Amino acid sequence: MDGQAGAAVSGRLLEWYDAHARVLPWRVGPAERAAGVRPDPYAVWLSEVMLQQTTVAAVKGYFFRFTTLWPDVGALAAAGDGAVMAEWAGLGYYARARNLILCAREVAARGGVFPDTEDGLRELPGIGPYTAAAIAAIAFDRPAVVVDGNVERVVARLFGVEEPLPAAKPRLVELAGVLTPLERPGDHAQAMMDLGATVCTPRRPACGLCPLRAGCRAREAGLAEVLPRKAAKPAKPVRLGHVYVARRADGAVLLERRPSSGLLGGMLGFCGSDWGEAPAEAPPLEAAWAEVGEVRHTFTHFHLRLRVHVAQVGPEVPVRGAFVPAAEFSPAALPTVMRKVWALASSTAGAGGHR
Repeated sequence: MDGQAGAAVSGRLLEWYDAHARVLPWRVGPAERAAGVRPDPYAVWLSEVMLQQTTVAAVKGYFFRFTTLWPDVGALAAAGDGAVMAEWAGLGYYARARNLILCAREVAARGGVFPDTEDGLRELPGIGPYTAAAIAAIAFDRPAVVVDGNVERVVARLFGVEEPLPAAKPRLVELAGVLTPLERPGDHAQAMMDLGATVCTPRRPACGLCPLRAGCRAREAGLAEVLPRKAAKPAKPVRLGHVYVARRADGAVLLERRPSSGLLGGMLGFCGSDWGEAPAEAPPLEAAWAEVGEVRHTFTHFHLRLRVHVAQVGPEVPVRGAFVPAAEFSPAALPTVMRKVWALASSTAGAGGHR
């Protein structure tokens, strides 16, 4: 497909987008854009970071809370790390939250203005090639090539690319570039995402509703539900660990903040052992610990099984962590795996319930 044919495809796509664009809290829709309303780079950046490895449905509530608490990048930059990490709890991939804080502070130090080019955006913490392209296109209308999972699927089917992912990624980016127009590149990027999310879906794509069905090689070959192909993934290993839930008579709960790097970095959680094949028990204080069961959780690269120990304790001083008063303890501020631990522990007599 040459540039002229690519422009024709993009034109049909934009016509469809003008009529069918999703209404999203961080988006300036096509009618608003046509009226001269410009996207807020802060909202575009925040949403793109939140949407990495996560669904639109999961992100909407977080986006509303963040923008209510911190309506601009300066406000977010001034927020405490703990407050931001607590609001992020449950969204997962916590390195994103750490980089979010670092990036906000870097932008604030630059006068609160985001760079408007891909190269400039990539200089900021936590902004990689995809996020830089998305912000450049959506917020600043730069003709950047934006390729997420939805776009990969649309392009693989449109061009009939049978090479499996992830090896096919460079080819898909190249082909997506053929479609990217110089005019309205931000709308084009969002139109490609919307098409993949609502019409060219992973299963049972609605080809009859697709504005690009004419000339779609996958549809013509009967491969729309098959592409893109994906290479088989290796089995995830299993890691084991111990976790300890200690509670005093006054309801205070023992928590510790995890190191800033690594999984769940910077998040509050219950004290525990290392995670590995044969972790040693590592109670944070002397107590009559009772094992009450196992919690299972899956991360990107491994499955985790945590043996949960609970105890009612007195005034003992822990070797690590600190007791959080009952009035200040919020299970909702814990990462998902730790909320699972609390749910199990608080259902037993050893830990009691949250008041």
